[in-house]
This record gives sequence, C-alpha cells and structure tokens, in this order.
Amino acid sequence: MRVLIIGSLAGELGQAARMAMARGARLEQADAPEPGLARLRGDGHFDLVLCDVAHDVAALVRALAAERMAIPVVACGIDADADAAVRAIRAGAREFLPLPADPDLIAAILQAASGESHTLVARDPVMLAAIRRAEQVASADASVLITGESGTGKEVLARHIHRRSRRAGGPFVALNCAAIPDHLLESELFGHEKGAFSGAVARRVGKFEAANGGTLLLDEISEMDVRLQAKLLRAIQEREIDRLGGNAPVRVNVRILATTNRDLPGEVARGTFREDLYFRLNVVTLRIPALRERPGDIAVLAEHFTRHYAEVNGLPQRRLTPAALLRLTNHTWRGNVRELENTLHRAVLLADGAELDAGAIELAPGTACGTAAAGEAPAGAIMAVPTTMSPCAWGGDAVAGLVGRRMDDVERDLILQTLVHTLGNRTHAATILGISIRALRNKLRDYAGQGLAVPPPPAGLAIPLGS
Repeated sequence: MRVLIIGSLAGELGQAARMAMARGARLEQADAPEPGLARLRGDGHFDLVLCDVAHDVAALVRALAAERMAIPVVACGIDADADAAVRAIRAGAREFLPLPADPDLIAAILQAASGESHTLVARDPVMLAAIRRAEQVASADASVLITGESGTGKEVLARHIHRRSRRAGGPFVALNCAAIPDHLLESELFGHEKGAFSGAVARRVGKFEAANGGTLLLDEISEMDVRLQAKLLRAIQEREIDRLGGNAPVRVNVRILATTNRDLPGEVARGTFREDLYFRLNVVTLRIPALRERPGDIAVLAEHFTRHYAEVNGLPQRRLTPAALLRLTNHTWRGNVRELENTLHRAVLLADGAELDAGAIELAPGTACGTAAAGEAPAGAIMAVPTTMSPCAWGGDAVAGLVGRRMDDVERDLILQTLVHTLGNRTHAATILGISIRALRNKLRDYAGQGLAVPPPPAGLAIPLGS
C-alpha cells in the first residue's frame, strides 16, 4: 500500500515512517498540505495520509472532502499532547497516532487502510461453493458481476478475487456509484483537467487511472445513470478514457468487477440499464447467498466480529454464550452480514461480565421472530420458511400495531430506528432500508428541519478505517 506523509521526516515522524516501511508500505513525503494535495490529485494510488498535527489537519480534511478524495487521514503528534489529539479527531481525522509510534499500532492502521480487515469468513457449504467459483475465475482478466442482497459481502468477495488474481500487486480501487451524485460521477470515473468545470482547481486522475494495472470495483452499478453507462461501455471496450476537458484519450489497463443488489435483466427490460453494458460486465456472474441461506456462517462470523471489535475498541475478549449464539442463529437478518456485524459491535460495547450473553444482543425492531425469548425457538426454524419471505411475515401482530398511523410517521420512525440500530452509520442504514444514501440524507435533512433529533454519525469510537 502507498502512504503519503505530510510533515518533516526528522524526529519521531521519521521513526513512524520507517516502521511503516518495515511493514511493507511504500512512502512518499510532502513538507506541507498544499504540495501534499497536489501529489494526491495527480496520483490516485494513495491509500492513507499521515499528517503531522503541526500542520492544519482540518484544512487538509476539508480540501480532500471538497475534491471528493476519500483518502483516510491519520493525524500524528506527541503522545502527551492530548489537546492536539482531540482537535485532530474533531477536524475529521480518522485516527490519532501518538508519537513515538508503537509498531503494533502502525501495523493495525496500515491493515485497516489497506482493506485487509475485510476478512472473508465462511463455513457454510453454500458460501464455500460461491467462494470456490470466485477463485476459479480470479486468475483471469474477465469482468465479473457479483450479485446479492445488500450487506451480503459483495465488496469483501471482490477484494478476495483481487488478492487471488495476477493483479494482486496492483491497486484495488472501489467506487460506490450510489453514493455520488450523477453530475459528479463522470469526473470520479474518468478524471478532469484544470478548469474543466467550476471547482476543478487542478488536474485530477479518475478511478480508472488510479486502478491502472489493478482492479476497479464499480459498486452498485445499477444506480449509474443510463447516459453515463454508454461512456463506461466505451471505456471498457476500448481500454481508454477521456478526462473531462481533456484533448486526448488516456490508455488504461484495468480489470472490472461490478456489484448490484438489483435484478439487472429486469432493469434492462425496463430500459434503466443498457443491455450491451450488461453483457459486457456479465462474463461471469457470482451470486452471494443471503445470510439466511447460509446459517452455518452465523456463529463463525459472530465470533470473528466479537474478537475484532473487542480488539479495536480496547475491550476484553468475551466468549459468546450458547444462548447468545442461539438468539443470533434464529434471527432473520434482513440486513445480512452487515446487520450481524453492527449487532455484534453494539453487543461488544454494551456487554458486562466475563461472557457476552443473549441480553447484550439487541436486535432490530420488527426483524426478530417470536417473543422476547426468540432464542428458544428450534435452531432450524428459520429454514422452514421460504427464503423470499421473512418468517416474521407469518405473524400479524407487528403489522396490526401500525394500523391507524400515517404512512409518513411509520416511515420516519423506521428510518430513525434503523439509524440507531446502525450506530448512526448512514451508509449501512440506507442499505438495510433498501434506499440510496442520497434519499436517506434528504429524509434526515427534512427531519432535522422539523426539529426532530437525528442520530449523529459515529464519532469518538475506534472504528476500523474503511468500515
């Protein structure tokens, strides 16, 4: 992975740089934020920025956000300077690295930034079969379309394919097509020249150029506007792109992986997705089963998330009790692995005692079946219901409680409760709700305007980079 260090390499920051290099990082250095920004605009391969708190970290974070460069910033400063650490986190730095640096902490930060924390964990035969199919095609250069419900782990599988491919030494670049407004997505994909549009203060490479020699993941590609799909098709076919405002095409060598939670043949039939682009992407299709279709993965994933979030939050390791595992196994998991991950993260933070018992497992309202003692249901009960319908749909009590309420009020409460469930994470909440992040943001803006309390985004927790 590539790391840009902003600050002098003399003293403690230089020692941290040497530790990062010993862990395999490739480093570049800039004396101040402005030349650092110039380096980032011209080269999209950087995975992490380490910035000395002697510089204006807040201005750096604002500049990155203004130019839509989603590169995590870690502030670095003397361990004794607690005020500097607080200012850096409030300014938007993802982490604070105390100096002199600890080798294990450096390793953890590099691991999180590189995406290696996206561990592929599976035990259920259904999921293992999907992984075997992915590994069969990993070494090829063919485009792969990864399908599955939201939260099943499509990006995790994409990263696994990249790691097993001949391009593993090259960059892995992911672009969430649903998270970027349509009028900005073209620039994100293909880059732009200085002055190409208002706000284009300098030349900037796009995701295609950043992924040159490696893999480009187009996440939720079904959300891309149909007019931009034609330009994407040309880029894939011709292996060249045109920067906005550019005078000549730029050759690129990129493998394309794409994900969707929608029925793309149905989108083609409705005219919202180009048929020729669908066939270009769909050389190989990999379907990730929903978590309810692979119950054998629930326990091993739960144990993995329990260990992981105890470690990153500096909490003691607690064993999941059989009652807790049974409660997890009998849940419907409409949000799939992402919902399970959030549930275990919350449980780790709230648990008391030497074990993590069923009482620490807070499940989303309306998705747990049966009574409060749902964990006492037979372990196989979830599989007795067709996978297209939640077992809870067989009971009318939850629906009956909604009768007499206005639809807008029910929608508002569902959105706000889902945000509480995801610890304020907007992206995860939008995925569980089945709406775009833009739609969610618009709803929350309306609620805030009505004077309602909107759960804030996560802040202050030691959440892994890239989560």
